Amino acid sequence: MSKRMTNILVPLISVFLGLLVGAIIMVVSGYNPINGYMALFNGIFGEVFSIGETIRQLIPYVLAGLAVAFAYRTGLFNIGVEGQLIVGWLAAVWVGISFDLPKIIHLPLAILAAGVAGALWAAVPGILKARFRVHEVIVSIMMNYIALHVTNYFIYNIITENADKTPKVAASATLRSPFLEGLTDYSRLHWGIIVALIGALVMWFILEKTTVGYELRSVGFNQHASQYAGMNVNKNIVLSMVISGAFAGLAGAMEGLGTFEYAAIKGGFTGTGFDGIAVALLGGNTAIGVILAAALFGGLKVGALNMPFEAGVPNELVDIVIALIIFFVASSYFIRWLLERKSSKGAK
Repeated sequence: MSKRMTNILVPLISVFLGLLVGAIIMVVSGYNPINGYMALFNGIFGEVFSIGETIRQLIPYVLAGLAVAFAYRTGLFNIGVEGQLIVGWLAAVWVGISFDLPKIIHLPLAILAAGVAGALWAAVPGILKARFRVHEVIVSIMMNYIALHVTNYFIYNIITENADKTPKVAASATLRSPFLEGLTDYSRLHWGIIVALIGALVMWFILEKTTVGYELRSVGFNQHASQYAGMNVNKNIVLSMVISGAFAGLAGAMEGLGTFEYAAIKGGFTGTGFDGIAVALLGGNTAIGVILAAALFGGLKVGALNMPFEAGVPNELVDIVIALIIFFVASSYFIRWLLERKSSKGAK
């Protein structure tokens, strides 16, 4: 069996096993798995509104997944996507409420601000990794908490006068689309889907078609060999984290300019950045894989809301299914071994 076929089958088998074990848990818990999954399916595809919400949900998932995948492809593990998303969200909203500009300038400026904010936030663990060899996982985890509390402080004390959320962004800075909302029975679908698809194309192009991407992947594969070949390892480490953080910041902009149109004080993490890790893993850290995995996760999240009403199944069970899918993706070595063993037996 070819490596490409194996790479396709592993996530598909992981999803199947996750759904299967999820069904077993439903049975043990006294629920009907057929009714549960039918309700899940109807929640995703039963109405045009649900389809619109599923697409809307996958938008930040795609960009968060790209952030994790880009860093992983270059030998780094950016677990700080959540924090970078939060600062990007605030930066986009701040630009959206602070300036009075034509839409052709205002909206791109707000999106750019989010990307820059996420990039700068990710540059910190990148610099510490490059200069002092401090592991990026430790630093980026801590940066998540700093981002959460710093943005809350800015919202409450600087951007507003002790308010829990900012005003809505100006109409010239919003991603909301009456056209897309009308097509999907007034869901919250917005033009951010274009940004997400462009982001996937940019990641593919950088990594696969540019010299910079080749160097980034080379440094991630073997730093010593790359340095021997004349590449600037430290510069490439920082650049990788900066690009990864920019994707994460854009994910925040999609929420701040599209779904909500404001920034609010958060009692905890949004979870989108952490879900991006799962999306990247399931998508095999490739651009097209991230889009497909984001569609699956977005559908599961939206469809889960329908399960308690149609089947009496708690929607928390979908979180268990997602966790199981991640578990089986993480156990891909065993799945690959089974596939290779079956392939070798078939060859005989």
